[in-house]
Amino acid sequence: MGNGVREGQVDFKRQDVEPVTSTHLPSEGNQEKKKVLNSLMSGALAGAVAKTAVAPLDRTKIMFQVSSKRFSAKEAYRLIYRTYLNEGFWSLWRGNSATMVRVVPYAAIQFCAHEEYKQLLGSYYGFQGKALTPFPRFIAGSLAGTTAAMLTYPLDMVRARMAVTPKEMYSNIVHVFIRISREEGLKTLYRGFTPTILGVIPYAGLSFFTYETFKKLHADHSGKSQPSPPERLLFGACAGLIGQSASYPLDVVRRRMQTAGVMGHTYSSILLTMQEIIREEGLIRGLYKGLSMNWVKGPIAVGISFTTFDLTQILLRKLQHSTNGER
Repeated sequence: MGNGVREGQVDFKRQDVEPVTSTHLPSEGNQEKKKVLNSLMSGALAGAVAKTAVAPLDRTKIMFQVSSKRFSAKEAYRLIYRTYLNEGFWSLWRGNSATMVRVVPYAAIQFCAHEEYKQLLGSYYGFQGKALTPFPRFIAGSLAGTTAAMLTYPLDMVRARMAVTPKEMYSNIVHVFIRISREEGLKTLYRGFTPTILGVIPYAGLSFFTYETFKKLHADHSGKSQPSPPERLLFGACAGLIGQSASYPLDVVRRRMQTAGVMGHTYSSILLTMQEIIREEGLIRGLYKGLSMNWVKGPIAVGISFTTFDLTQILLRKLQHSTNGER
């Protein structure tokens, strides 16, 4: 009798508990989905706004990177002005459509992956809910950049080709894919992939590391949980300056390998490409060509990107809270 009553009580309690558990899990799943979706949307907008803002400078930098012309601020200005006179104002944004096709998924994946890697590393190192220590902070950024680059590389290749060729050669993005595949082979779409990955590890790692570090230092010393938009821009600018300076030679190598088919060169490996650039143009003038322009363009782009991402995330969270509150 006694045992029968106890068993009945246990069964009854289990029936009480199960419905609570089953309704709780979907709620957590929905929250995680919303978080990922917010990161993707914020990252996509951040990349689009940042790249469009600096597109003319970006195109000019690429044109110097893939040629043997000596770079200077004066020559860069002349190139921009000649392009404007000969091809019109909107030609300064030539290739930006291809950039958007690449940057929107790239930035969305990169920012979203960074949030997920931060969470994974936080739980692994025991920092869940807290700021990561320096090494995991760098690793999270590197992994995010690598993930995004691997998934969107052919679009970067297309964008580089469109930036350095006249309108007559490639009419649109699809045309670039078709001609490269037909005339040079599908492997060409991944030419320059290795230097890209080698470059994105220090670039993304240092960029995210620097930005997150400045935000943590700001919170520790100011007592404010969030920096203001101008402060975010400044932190992002510093992040871009450090990240791009560290990885710039590999960026030059990547561009040379990507555009070799239309610029009359044959670059078979990273080391041979570097050797040829150094032999023909010198170490600093060759591998760091256009870096001074990157010091203008890069900090602006990265600052806008990080700031747009953070502010969009905050806005989306507020909208969701207000929607949930109304319900």
